[in-house]
Amino acid sequence: MKKNLVTISARLSAFILLFAVLFFSNCSVKKIVYFNDLPLDTLQIIKTASQFQEPTIQSDDILNITIHTLDPSTALVSNQTMAMQAIGASSAGNVGNQMISGFMVDKNGNIQMALLGSIKVGGLTTFQARNLIEEKAKQYYKEPNVQVRFTNFKVTILGEVARPATYTIPNEKVSILDALGLAGDLTIFGKRENVLLIRELNGQKELIRLNLNDSDILASSYFYLKQNDVLYVEPGKGKAASNNAARTQTFAMIGSFLSLLVVAFSRL
Repeated sequence: MKKNLVTISARLSAFILLFAVLFFSNCSVKKIVYFNDLPLDTLQIIKTASQFQEPTIQSDDILNITIHTLDPSTALVSNQTMAMQAIGASSAGNVGNQMISGFMVDKNGNIQMALLGSIKVGGLTTFQARNLIEEKAKQYYKEPNVQVRFTNFKVTILGEVARPATYTIPNEKVSILDALGLAGDLTIFGKRENVLLIRELNGQKELIRLNLNDSDILASSYFYLKQNDVLYVEPGKGKAASNNAARTQTFAMIGSFLSLLVVAFSRL
């Protein structure tokens, strides 16, 4: 009788241990590694690289425009900008409200610059806008050099990342990996094989599913993000398991208690 009880106790303990191992190993290592289809022992070159397309200026964009001349004081009037507060914006290091200064593009795609007047930049790239403004500036300044860039180029990263937020980026060429890096990378619970990209195109929402486990994403047309893109990282099953940690601990305690009871009765 005692021998049978000891056997039952051993089997019960082994079952509890096996259950715990299976429960906590639900998310395999393979699913949390980027580009896990690449061989580890050879160099692989992605021949079809994703083509970066320069973003075009749209209404409500904020542009940083600076005119440099031989005499810096002469361009001060044209370089005057307005400061605006971007609610919920974030830089790489600071999350919260952020002051953004620049020239606002109105509903007609125009900006208003002192001395230069109204300039239509809507639909242009920053390179094209720079050339246009430079031509106008030559009417008032000697050998002007113009710099144009987006001040409010922003992307939003939500879900299972370390620092979900809206990030304002002083760069037009931003990849998915750049954005996730700003957000502190995916957490261990994030589903790398099913990241959702939300993009507004011509007034319509475009929803794209991206697999970060597959190296083909490096050649995808969606590898580089556009202004106002949203990335959502869906939580995996491991997240639900972590939220039920208290319940899991309760089951483990009950299992241990039952094992102790079996051992105790076996010694009677």
